[in-house]
Amino acid sequence: MNLNQLSSGDLIADRRVEYAHMLADSGDHAGAADLMGQALELAPDWPAGWFRLADYQEKSGHKEAAIAALRKVLDLNPDDIFGAGLKLAVLGGAKTPDQPSSLYVAQLFDDYADRFDKALVEKLDYTVPEKLAALIAAHAGKDRFAHAIDLGCGTGLFGERIRDRVDHLEGVDLSANMLAKAADKAVYDRLAQADLSMEPESCGLFANGQAASGNRADLVSAADVLMYLGNLDSVFVIASRLLADGGLFAFSVEDADDAGAFVLRPSLRYAHSESYVQSLCKRFGLALIDIRKTTIRNDGGKPVSGILFLTRKTA
Repeated sequence: MNLNQLSSGDLIADRRVEYAHMLADSGDHAGAADLMGQALELAPDWPAGWFRLADYQEKSGHKEAAIAALRKVLDLNPDDIFGAGLKLAVLGGAKTPDQPSSLYVAQLFDDYADRFDKALVEKLDYTVPEKLAALIAAHAGKDRFAHAIDLGCGTGLFGERIRDRVDHLEGVDLSANMLAKAADKAVYDRLAQADLSMEPESCGLFANGQAASGNRADLVSAADVLMYLGNLDSVFVIASRLLADGGLFAFSVEDADDAGAFVLRPSLRYAHSESYVQSLCKRFGLALIDIRKTTIRNDGGKPVSGILFLTRKTA
């Protein structure tokens, strides 16, 4: 979310916020925090302002003050559209949440949709769609899929790479703006909005226990999606419900090494361990076909390590 587009509703406070932003851009985060504090004296119930203050406090080395500001954000905005709960956990002010706020994730990608493809492919060297499609091809050969469902389809980067071997391709995403971009590409036969962090009965994909799309899929994918979820139980339940017996589930995670089941990184994305994912596959009747560790993108000029999984639903 671009906080610069959010007004406090007070002209004098907004003017001080502009000056604070200028100071922050020049590297004076302590001065920016001081001005933000003055602005918030005039607009004390402005959650976006408190979130910006937390950022300035953190960057000026005042972690405890940043934590206090983030707690104020959550008091004012318990639905957490700003992702303050994630940031609070990264700073050590709270336990790592099992899931981020769905409103935060939806807003993040709604804001990102217009520049998503260009940013990921050209600037961050994002390679998951190509590598996951290649992994599927390595084991499925020239076989076609009758029905594939792309979970967290985004703008359709993975869908573009699998379209030529799928008879009926569906895309699912939480962000309405990402779905609109996917629709513009005319890659999918059907698009639907759904929340993968919720139980199947509430996520938007099922009606009376049955998939709204009808026949079960012989391929379900989740390319670069699971890093926006912590605990993965819900998405594994959803994938197993969508899959026909013998169907493939192909997905990627950021690699947490041996740091536990999952960890929340400063990027506010989750990383998952190979052992955790393997335990989920065993629980949900998914036989491991292939596991590949690889670089999935760059972040801050550094490579991000990930793991690609290809599994098959057992009868």
